[in-house]
This record gives sequence, C-alpha cells and structure tokens, in this order.
Amino acid sequence: MIASRTIGALLAAIAVVVAIAGLVSLLALLTGHDARAALDALWTGSLGSSYAIFSATLVRATPLMLTGLAVALAFTAGVWNIGAEGQLLAGATAATVVGLSAASVLGWATWLVALVAGAAAGGAWAFLPAWLRRRFGVLEVISTIMMNFVALYLVGYLVRGPLQEPLRIYPQSSTLPELARLPTLAAGTRLHVGFLLALSCAGGLWWVFRSTAAGFRVRAVGSNPDAARSAGMIDVRRTTMYAFVSSGALAGLAGAVEVTGVTYSLYENLSPGYGYTAIAVALVASLQPVVTVFSGALFGALEAGASAMQRDAGIPSVLATVVEASIIFLVLGGVAMRGARFRVAIERRLRPPSPGQAPESP
Repeated sequence: MIASRTIGALLAAIAVVVAIAGLVSLLALLTGHDARAALDALWTGSLGSSYAIFSATLVRATPLMLTGLAVALAFTAGVWNIGAEGQLLAGATAATVVGLSAASVLGWATWLVALVAGAAAGGAWAFLPAWLRRRFGVLEVISTIMMNFVALYLVGYLVRGPLQEPLRIYPQSSTLPELARLPTLAAGTRLHVGFLLALSCAGGLWWVFRSTAAGFRVRAVGSNPDAARSAGMIDVRRTTMYAFVSSGALAGLAGAVEVTGVTYSLYENLSPGYGYTAIAVALVASLQPVVTVFSGALFGALEAGASAMQRDAGIPSVLATVVEASIIFLVLGGVAMRGARFRVAIERRLRPPSPGQAPESP
C-alpha cells in the first residue's frame, strides 16, 4: 500500500513540474514578460549548472525537506500543525545561542550540539499547543499560527537586544564561529551536511512508518482515531502528543541547519516562509517521507530559479510565490475531489439494493 502511494506521489510530483512550467509561462505573459526568457532563467538558476544545483537548489531545498517532513509527520497523525515556521525560528535561536556561547567549551562538537539544541527547542515550541490540544481541546491550527507570530517577534526582540551584534548597528546576532558551522560536502559549493541529515531523517521516518509499532500507531490514529482507540487499544492522546512534539523537533532542526549551514547568524526574516511552503511540500508528496525529499527539491529549484528570473530576466521573484500558491490550490482541489469520489463510492456500497437488484460485491 505504501509503495503504491509512493508511486502515485511521484506521478503527482511530475504533474507539478509540468504545472510549474505552464504557470510560469502564463504569468510571465500576463505580466508582459517573455515566457521563454522566464523559463530559460528558471532552468539556469535551478538546474542549469553544477553550481546552481549544489549551491542554490539543494541548499534551499534542505530546510524545505526537513519542515516538509515535520508537516508530513503531523498530518499523518491527524495533527494540523501549521506552526513549522515558528518552530523553525525557535530552533534557529537555540542553535545561535549554543554556537555563540559554547564554542570555546565544546570545540569541534559545537555544531552537533547546536543541531540537538535546535531540535529540542522546536519540540519545546510545539509542546505548548500540543498540551493545549490535549488538556483543553484547543484547535492546533489556531494555537500554532499564534505561536508563529510569537516566535517571529521574539526573534525581532533578541536581535535588537540580548543577541544583537556588538556594534549595535544591524538587527542581527554576531557571526557564528567556524566551530559552530556545518561542514560543506564539497569544495567550491555551499552544500553542507545538513542535506545528508535531511535525507537521513526522510529515510528514518519512512522506516518508522513502515516497520515499527510507533509508526503504525501514528498512521492508525491519523486514519481514524476512534477506531484506533477502540479496536487497536491505542492511546490516541499520547500518540498525537508525541507526533506533535516530534514534528516540532524536525522543524526546529531545520532552523538550526539554516543558521549553522547557510546564514551563520540570526536575524529577522531568516526564513522566507519555509514553514508555510512546507505544507505544500508535504501535500504534493502525499505525506510520503521519501517523496518529500523530491518535493522539497522541486520547491527549492523553484525558489532558486525565481531569484535567477529576477536577476537575469527582470521578472519579479514574487512570481514564484504566486506559482506556489497556485500549486497548493491545485493539490488541495485534487485531495478534495478524491475525498468526494471516495465518499460517493462508500455511499453506493452502503445503500440498500432496490427490489430485484443484486447487491454490489465488495
């Protein structure tokens, strides 16, 4: 079943590639630009060279993969975690604090501890809405969105206050020391070990879903919590709590990777909306961890290509945001149509046969 869903998700990703090309061409024409120049710039900036692939696309894709996995884990468990953005910022803040304050003590292990601290901070940031859901039934959609804004303004306060660089000129932290930075995978590129970490998390989450009792509980609770509670004797509240916090940890890890591998400092607008784009990444991948890697790479290519379109073809990079929003609508529309067809099929099977009509075979 998982294999068939994975194949279906891959086909959906291919359809998204075609949709991206069509949408970029259409929007370029509607805004008075050359569609061919837009597509050429999109290709050149994303996949047109080894530098574009390893220093732009995959670097941008890494946080999208991790936050996409975070959303996929939560949604699979039936938890509507919209707070990956805030959890990412919490992880980035924790990693920055560790990198700036503990490098002299931790030595070469600084970046490892920073990543662990980022994951822990993301999990802790998700714990409050998870606890509010479990204790008071507060909708996590509302609480996680609110926590996003709390994290955003908290980062703004820190980079203008306790964590601001010593000269007090720029609203950002000091630059992380070398010991707190992720090693690069190849000389001459910006691709860092965070990419391998994202791949490892995807493989690990796939294995958990496929081969462990914990993964079965998560999928069972996400499919039908009432059935899981009665037939499977599963503690639904505990399972959703663990999935919620684990989802936050993955998003926090994404923030730590971004700080220690790309920006090397904490500042406002650190994330261009990775936590929100992650929802599209996970939905395009049909919540499949392995396919999320390809989906994240796809959106990373789109964002890298958008920068090239603005630089080389004079087309505003915000066009990529319009394309991403359109893809989200298309994906959600497809999900809604599949759900409607499924309900119709179930109703037909449950409808009693008319006199003289044989019942449908299951």
